[in-house]
Amino acid sequence: MNASYTVFGLPTGIIRSGESVTGRVVAAALEACGGFRDGDVLVLAETAVATSEGNVIRLAEIVPSDRARELAAKYRMDPATAEVVIRESDSIVGGIPGFLLCMKAGTLLPNAGVDASNAPPGCVTPLPADPDASARRIRDEIRAATGAGIGVIIADSRTHAMRSGCSGVAIGCAGIPSVIDDRGRNDLFGRRLEVTKRAVADNIASAAEIVMGEADERTPAAIVRGLGLPISDTAGVESIAADECLFMGVFAKSRKNGE
Repeated sequence: MNASYTVFGLPTGIIRSGESVTGRVVAAALEACGGFRDGDVLVLAETAVATSEGNVIRLAEIVPSDRARELAAKYRMDPATAEVVIRESDSIVGGIPGFLLCMKAGTLLPNAGVDASNAPPGCVTPLPADPDASARRIRDEIRAATGAGIGVIIADSRTHAMRSGCSGVAIGCAGIPSVIDDRGRNDLFGRRLEVTKRAVADNIASAAEIVMGEADERTPAAIVRGLGLPISDTAGVESIAADECLFMGVFAKSRKNGE
């Protein structure tokens, strides 16, 4: 991977429900950097992708269940939002005021990814139903429209344990590896790396989010150019089982022991 690269923000304006996100980013890329080139990596905010796919929920149409009302009262949440979070979650682990901590698709995250930020008034947007499939589709559409072979990352903003603030994380990926395995390489002093894997897609997502922003920038996409990553038909974000995760393993053991 190259040591230097350039990140171009792609202002698209507000993307409406059902509108093609591909058409918007192709037009924005022409303005920002002369269009897509082979080897580019496109990073897209998950809210823009979910909105374009019509995955927008009007809270006024949601009837909260008894459990949603109970959790909403306990954690000071809107009951309709709590209901959407429950529906989007595999399980509810706990919570803090304003948020439920959820398991979803093997990942621990707040509110199951349900987000009111940058959603239309009175609405929330869950995560795209299949982020890897969304990344693959958008990659294919851009290749058909421009001829460029690129990678696509669907990115979300996540908090991290014991840290203030959010950073980017890849929830969908196509065209590039999401993780590069460095096991077997040597460090500066010749020691063999035993466990090191680089979360390449997550790192690219964080770099892109510096220019994308989180507020009213209307820049839900970015092109990262010059990385030198191999472009292929690979797709998917690599994850591990909960019992292989240091944080989840300790967390589960503590809950089991009542600590």
